Amino acid sequence: MISIKDHKQGYLLDPWDYVGPKRRRRMEESWAGFFQREILCKLPTDKFAKAFTADFGRPTKELHTILGVLLLQQMHDLTDEETVDQAAFNLQWHYALNIPEESDEAKYICLKTLWSMRKAVTDMGLDMEMFTNLTDTLATLFKVDMSKQRLDSVHIMSNMRHLGRIGIFTRSIHKFLVNLKRQRSECFTEFEKEQTELVNRYLTEKALGCFSMVKPAESEKTLSMVSQDLYLLVERFHSHQEVASLHSYQLLCRVLNEQCTIRDEESLGAIAIPKAGKEVSSASLQNPSDPDATYDSHKGQGYQFQVMETYCDSEDQAVKEKTLNLITHVQLEKASEHDAHAVIPALEDTAARGCVPQQLLADSLYGSDDNTQKAKALGTELISPVMKGSITKDKLYLHDFQFAPNGQIAACPVGQAPLKIIKQKKQRYSIAFSSEQCRCCPNASICPVKPGSKHHYLRCSEKAMRLAPRRIMEHTPEFRDKYRWRAGIEATFSGMDRTTGIKHLRIRGFTAVRFCICMKALATNLLRATRVRNALWGPCLLPETLFASLRRLFLVIKEQCTAKFKSRCVVCRVFCITTLNQAA
Repeated sequence: MISIKDHKQGYLLDPWDYVGPKRRRRMEESWAGFFQREILCKLPTDKFAKAFTADFGRPTKELHTILGVLLLQQMHDLTDEETVDQAAFNLQWHYALNIPEESDEAKYICLKTLWSMRKAVTDMGLDMEMFTNLTDTLATLFKVDMSKQRLDSVHIMSNMRHLGRIGIFTRSIHKFLVNLKRQRSECFTEFEKEQTELVNRYLTEKALGCFSMVKPAESEKTLSMVSQDLYLLVERFHSHQEVASLHSYQLLCRVLNEQCTIRDEESLGAIAIPKAGKEVSSASLQNPSDPDATYDSHKGQGYQFQVMETYCDSEDQAVKEKTLNLITHVQLEKASEHDAHAVIPALEDTAARGCVPQQLLADSLYGSDDNTQKAKALGTELISPVMKGSITKDKLYLHDFQFAPNGQIAACPVGQAPLKIIKQKKQRYSIAFSSEQCRCCPNASICPVKPGSKHHYLRCSEKAMRLAPRRIMEHTPEFRDKYRWRAGIEATFSGMDRTTGIKHLRIRGFTAVRFCICMKALATNLLRATRVRNALWGPCLLPETLFASLRRLFLVIKEQCTAKFKSRCVVCRVFCITTLNQAA
């Protein structure tokens, strides 16, 4: 059974009149009033209802309430227990979710229901749909200018422990032995008789804690030992179909493939040799409790969260307060992903929704030549510094030359114009200069122009010809004036972390983390929209019920009509008299 309430339908009598005008006004001016008026009725309950059966089973909790509670939980960074309490007792939550009645059916949500509903939303992918639909609603409501946006990423840590290489091996073995004992007890008993010492080494938490006290001088020896133990377990059960189907066994195989090399020794047979640290991929397993988390050499273990938002480039503080900076695109990635891969998906996503920017600010990791060309094809100017590379001060480079507005070289560093520009195959250029002037040039030893058969030539690729004007542009006041607004996205990340706790989550797994970041980004948009609404429209007026509207209407009728209500329609006359008597 599906329970959905129509929140667009008004009340004949005000159900919130017991709150009092001062508290009511405070709630109207807070996020709760804005949530009830603009967000609640637009939650995708029609698509969420597909997860349930209309004519079978117990009635569900009201679906608007469920989706709203899941959003508010991430907004306030609450545990499940705290969320149940807030939904049951917090008047502001009741006002936001439009639950005036005092009943357990309306206001109480058990932990099991909260878990199962959240899983259903995650499995259906409604988290991304809620973010995009409600964000587009806010963009239309506040007429957000989408022409200027900025893009950056932030590192996210799921609810997992930082483990070194020894910890990854030992925790994976421990998890496998525990699951083997629970699910395949006969296999575990047989293996325990064969390898009692190995089982005792990893199965108990006390024995497992000894690996955290390994001396640095003994770490290599310990790593070799645990590698061999892991290889023994993989070989022992690889032909056992029931054991090999366990998720924990598959993690053992993954650790072995990513961290070890199998080598055949004449005296010992096949042994597992740990790879050097540099040979291990950044996409390798970081913790058995969260197999989706990967590693970034700069930020560490976890995930990364791509965010694109609009910004206001006005210096007037009053204009800033009345302009909504809206997060338009979010994307969860593994920490091992490079930032350069996030630009085009972000532009394609916003283009499909009609909010693609004309200017996009990003740091140098996003500003590759390939991204710049693809962004230009989508109608976006990607404003980003070029990666510096290996540039020394005792040499001249292509960006030291003078370029014409069309992107061609106009003169060398000393002002000599080229004789001709030849475009060769494989997207390469040869720019010819006068040999007589080049031989006498004081910069001949450090100049990239080299002597040829007829002239001196500067040979470079078409990509280098595009990057050089960008390097020159970076030092101009116009570029600095545009690019300085990129730093504002760091304040967005800081605010999201303080408000919603986005950098340290309570969950694990890619889909669960994606759900959290979508809800937290949407909550950030909601809080920003509330502040801008108050700045634009001033103090909020208390909403008027249908009865109050009718009362005002018929008071006007009473003044304009005679006391006997000379209405030709008897029904209208009775209705007017009845309503006026109630209003009086």
